[in-house]
Amino acid sequence: MPKKKASQKPKQSRFTKPSFTLSPKNKIILGSFLVLFGLALLIAFISFLFNWQADQSVLGQLGDREVKTQNLLSKFGAGISNFFIYEGFGIAAFALAILTITSGIYFFFNLNKQALKNFWFWGVLVMIWLSVFFGFFAPSNSLLGGTVGYEMNDYLQDYLGFTGTVLLLTFLLVVYMVARLKLTPEKILIYFRNTKKDIKEDFKNYSDTTESTSGETAYTEPLEEDLDHASAEPSEEISEEPEDESQPQPQPAPEKIVIKSQENPDDVEMEVETAVEEAVEDKLSKKLVEDYGEFDPTLELKNYQFPTVELLKDYNANGGGITINQEELEENKNRIVDTLKNYKIDIAQIKATVGPTVTLYEIIPEAGIRISKIKSLEDDIALSLSALGIRIIAPIPGKGTIGIEVPNKNATMVSMRSVIASPKFQHAEMELPMALGKTISNETFVVDLAKMPHLLMAGATGQGKSVGLNAILTSLLYSKHPAEVKFILVDPKKVELTLFNKIERHYLAKLPDTEEAIITDNTKVINTLNSLCIEMDDRYELLKDAMVRNIKEYNTKFKARKLNPENGHRFLPYIVLVVDEFADLIMTAGKEVEAPIARLAQLARAIGIHLIIATQRPSVNVITGIIKANFPARIAFRVTSKIDSRTILDSQGADQLIGKGDMLFTQGNTLLRLQCAFVDTPEVEKITEYIGSQKAYADAYQLPEYSGEESGTGLDIDVSERDKLFREAAEVIVLAQQGSASLLQRKLKLGYNRAGRIIDQLEAAGIVGPFEGSKARQVMVQDLESLNRLLDE
Repeated sequence: MPKKKASQKPKQSRFTKPSFTLSPKNKIILGSFLVLFGLALLIAFISFLFNWQADQSVLGQLGDREVKTQNLLSKFGAGISNFFIYEGFGIAAFALAILTITSGIYFFFNLNKQALKNFWFWGVLVMIWLSVFFGFFAPSNSLLGGTVGYEMNDYLQDYLGFTGTVLLLTFLLVVYMVARLKLTPEKILIYFRNTKKDIKEDFKNYSDTTESTSGETAYTEPLEEDLDHASAEPSEEISEEPEDESQPQPQPAPEKIVIKSQENPDDVEMEVETAVEEAVEDKLSKKLVEDYGEFDPTLELKNYQFPTVELLKDYNANGGGITINQEELEENKNRIVDTLKNYKIDIAQIKATVGPTVTLYEIIPEAGIRISKIKSLEDDIALSLSALGIRIIAPIPGKGTIGIEVPNKNATMVSMRSVIASPKFQHAEMELPMALGKTISNETFVVDLAKMPHLLMAGATGQGKSVGLNAILTSLLYSKHPAEVKFILVDPKKVELTLFNKIERHYLAKLPDTEEAIITDNTKVINTLNSLCIEMDDRYELLKDAMVRNIKEYNTKFKARKLNPENGHRFLPYIVLVVDEFADLIMTAGKEVEAPIARLAQLARAIGIHLIIATQRPSVNVITGIIKANFPARIAFRVTSKIDSRTILDSQGADQLIGKGDMLFTQGNTLLRLQCAFVDTPEVEKITEYIGSQKAYADAYQLPEYSGEESGTGLDIDVSERDKLFREAAEVIVLAQQGSASLLQRKLKLGYNRAGRIIDQLEAAGIVGPFEGSKARQVMVQDLESLNRLLDE
């Protein structure tokens, strides 16, 4: 059997390996061929309509080189036209030429192939329908319906009769108009109403202009008698046009109540009048919505296709779901019961819930047993079970039980495909849904980032932190259109998030005049964070002008066309800032990073900017009190000590995890143990390639411009004010031939501020050039001799 399996694997790979993906050059070549071939078909078909009778007699002799034809494409044109028109579909065969030309254009310009499939599907159906239609009404004319139309019409009339064939053709026409042209009775009625209204308005405008030009003056004040007459007898035309704001609208009558004493009829009646508030209605926005519909932010990329689930690998395709090992469960139960009995703790009831990597044993102790006594036996139970990562929850929140989490001997991998395909994620009514993984009860866990509103992740190296970030980004890519969410990715490691470069013009945001959207240089993070603060302030101004409280209300109002883009209003996408290694930023930049991060965390949630920060070392100098206070949602993978666990979660537990995606999630008071969904690098690569190959925006989402200290002052700096390390820094810059503050930080172990000041001094001395955006400054001095000569002068 093993040999047979081994021999079958290469066969499967040979069968699934061939792909029809073409290189850009081959697509241009194929597109050019299809366009020219389609034009050739068009010319041949047109020529055939005029010369088919002359060429009919020589169709059987096309192999003879002496035979001449009247078709513009000679024998090829006569033969292929006869095949597709006379013996085929009649004049409906012109659809083939048009479809071929369209296919060539799509390949030449590398457009979305899904739309091309729809063109071919409906084009072929229309061609067959027209062939049958002409064959039905003109069966004697072989050019109109062709042989196919004549035979199919003959077949249909034999089985359906004349009336049945008419009904079938009518039904197919209705299907095409509704399914393809989206033509419904409501749209037809709206069209005729708008047409009727336009005719009335034109007629009214014409009559007004003729009346005004026929008199001596263009406009005269109406007399009081005319006004009274107009108010008493309104014309039918005015009553039919309530949207005319110039006409006085009837005011709602106030409600009146008469109070009269029933005991004493002679008492004076009292009349109570309640004013009715006038309903304020934005007629302009209502009319815009009626005419054009609500604003659709996805319209620019209306043909965008979300990535399919097939791009993700199903790791449990053969094994199915979780396998329950009865022997393991029974053995663990007996050991738990025996260990507790040794300490005179009796159990009234025990229940097991099997998860992907951990099994939860819920126990109910006998009356009179102290919970703290069971909690203190954590290490003893771990010793009896010979298992790593025993965690006792005493008591389980919301239940009257005590939980003991025991890792399974054979863990089940939670694939990203299983959580993305789950109904809980597919039908999640959330702004920014994230499928993190599965709980101990094997339920897909989906949470809304917009409700968190920021997420803090921590864990030792190799415990699944980067996979967790990829799972979060993958969830958002599967649920949100490029117009709805933008990412700012900070990756000091330079290798974890580089795959997302392919979706730069779809989903990423960056500073103007920067080459790469994914930030790998720590010095550029400061400018990006400060730029994000400017974006936050700008968005709050827009919310204030729109008189709304959050981004959801603002976008709803903007879609309803109640906000004017000419006043600066625009659709606001969500912005998600992802930092893969926060500790490295704090070490290199310190307060300059912490201050904008803290400001964003405090204020940015209402305007749709959310932060996801990950770090290896959750120490107090990295995750400060200001940051922790604004990050209520936290994820902890396995850490090395209880101190780190308390730093990230404010409680123990993360040091008892087993690694490989095992994590604890908290969004308040309760801790939830999850198995993070696994998404591998090849899967992320497939997703980004699928998205990146589609039509994109002209550029990435542009953040506001921000000029930091590195931009230089351009002013002369006094020699006496130079830094003590000025000469040493100049030598470092000249030897490396690279003028950047980050180089001085690494070589001289300086902070960012001091390195930036030295760069300004070097610019004033003429050693380095001016600031050039993302590029390093140009070094004006070639060697140390020239440097010494310059400094001595």
